[in-house]
Parts: sequence; C-alpha cells; structure tokens
Amino acid sequence: MKTTLVMVAAIALPDFSFVHAAAAGQASPTRVDVFVSGTEGYHTFRIPTLLLTRSGTLLAICEGRKTSRVDHGDVDLVLKRSSDGGRTWGPFELVYEEGDDEKVTIGNPCPVVDQKTGVIWLPFTRENDDVFITSSGDDGKTWSKPQLITGQVKKNWNWYATGPGNSIQLQRGSHKGRLVIPCDHRVNGIADRRKSSRSHVFFSDDHGKSWNLGGATDSKMNECAVVEHSDSSLTLNMRSFRGSGKRAVSVSHDGGLTWSAPVDDSTLIEPVCQASFIRYTWSDSQGKSRLLFSNPATTSGRHRLTVRLSYDEGKTWPISKVLHEGSAAYSCLAKLSSGKIGLIYERDNYQQITFASFTLDWLSDGKDKLCGE
Repeated sequence: MKTTLVMVAAIALPDFSFVHAAAAGQASPTRVDVFVSGTEGYHTFRIPTLLLTRSGTLLAICEGRKTSRVDHGDVDLVLKRSSDGGRTWGPFELVYEEGDDEKVTIGNPCPVVDQKTGVIWLPFTRENDDVFITSSGDDGKTWSKPQLITGQVKKNWNWYATGPGNSIQLQRGSHKGRLVIPCDHRVNGIADRRKSSRSHVFFSDDHGKSWNLGGATDSKMNECAVVEHSDSSLTLNMRSFRGSGKRAVSVSHDGGLTWSAPVDDSTLIEPVCQASFIRYTWSDSQGKSRLLFSNPATTSGRHRLTVRLSYDEGKTWPISKVLHEGSAAYSCLAKLSSGKIGLIYERDNYQQITFASFTLDWLSDGKDKLCGE
C-alpha cells in the first residue's frame, strides 16, 4: 500500500451566481465547480464530502474514478482545499490510492474533525470490504498511512460502506467527545441485497486511538447520516429500500450502541439516494435549534436538489427550497466559518461536483437569519 500526494497549480474557478434571488434584497447563492469529469486524469468524480477544519479551511473530498463512471474499478480518494470560504479551490491532491492502474476501489469518504485535538479523521473502504482510517494533523495538507480497522468495526458481513458524507463528534451528555461514523453493510446469508442491508455506526472514545462497533438497524436501510440532539440522543437518517419513497429515521439513546425500529419521515421524499443531514445551530447557544437536510426531493429520479430546515430537532421541516432544479444526486452540507451554509453536490448527470454557498436568510425567504446576515 502507498499514499501519494499530487500537487498542481492552484486553480481559481469562477464564482457563478444563481440567476434569481428568492426575494428582493436577499443575496443569491453562489456556486463553483470543484471537480469536473474528464479532467485531472479521471473519467468521473463522485461521492463528495465537505469538511470545515478547525482553522476554517474547507476540504472537498470525493472519489476519482479513473476509467469509467461505475462504482467498482480503479477508484481513488482525491481532495481540493479552499481557504476563502469556497470561492476558489485548488490544487488537486491525491489522498490515497492502491495499485497504480489496477482496479482497486477506494471510496466512501466520511470525515470528522476532533475539535479537542484538531485532528481530521477520514474513514474509507477498500472494495466495500475492508475498512481503513487515515488522519491529518496539519489541516488536511498531509495524511497518515491508513490503518486497517476492519477487525474492530466489522462483523461477518459481505459488503460495507462508510458514510458517505460526514461523521460527527458528540458535544453533550455522558458520551461527549465521542467520534461517531455512520455506515451501512449487508448481512451474509440473505440473497436479496435490499433485505440484507442495514445501517450502523462505529465510534471512538479515545480520540481515534481505537475504534468500536456500535449498533445496527433493522433491514432495508442503507447509506445514512447521523445528528446529535439537544437531549443527547442521536438520529440516523437513512436511504431506504422499503419502497415507500421516503427517508427512514432511527433513534439511539445510548450513544449509538442500539437503535430504534426505523420509521418513515413523511416529509423527506427520496428517489432512493444518499442525503446529507447536519446540525446548524443549538438552541441554548445560538437562539434556535436548527437542523439542515439536503437530497433530490422527488420520487421520480435524481433531480430537484432541495435544502430543508427544521426547528424542532427534525420532527417537522417547515422551510424548504430547491437549490438545483435539474439533475442532481449525492450531496454534503457544512456550516461555514462565516455562518453561511455550504453544500457540495453532484449535478448534470455526474458531470460536475459543485460547491454552493448561501445564507439562512436566503433559505428561509427572509423569515430567519443569523446575527450579522
């Protein structure tokens, strides 16, 4: 195995404005294409994640698929950085690959920042089988040799994915400081892959020195995202194979060791696709509890990328807005240093991975804003 970093000249990409603001006086979202298929020596870029480091740098990490768009083949983990809130990106970096041109699939990035140490932990998988984790102590400029942690976080399962999207560090209760990685897997011995699919988590209570397997959900659950609530409970928001056309949610009251039976969220419709789910603000420190969610909000295919806002810990979603009407698939949200909302997403039939930024004021049509907006 080897870790390779490749640097090229920094690229300042143009900042395209969306055509219309939601209302007079509200700033329109801006967007920048970060990864473009057919460039940097890769056929396609997919599965994006967005991370804000402790120093305020944005990292955009995704899969670079060398020769085709398919999920399995010569696939690497690649990265670009932004030090100006996403207005410009570059240079291109190769985080990890194996076998040069051999068909080794490295993917499913799901990073998290340990806010106490500043270390970035980046879990990923090889061939959707082995689980690795690498780390960076210098703001994502260099990465450690990946550690194989399969034995710590996997049972006798025949398929495994970390995330994709973002992991979290718990901020409340008896498990404060725990790093929680949302994942999914398939159980051996069940021929129907949808029935064999489960969501689960693994975690670390010692700042990444060791990793432990948490609980798993019932069947027909898949790619997931995790959020911590004000009462220290956790929710997994999951891609579902139930055929309901809706996301499913499951709750844990013990830091991820066990999960409740999944239930459909009637508002969060989906075409069976990954989604992003994050906390934006806490009620006790920032006035209101705000959770954000993004996905292609249809049941008829991957398009109409929509961002939603909840004030009641995800029970209801009274605010929603379409960010990209056309073809759009996987996405990842982040709160930026400025207080703006960042969203990286696949668009136009996987031809681009685009970063958009917008304000709470824009999302809510002026009904809600942070101080300073």
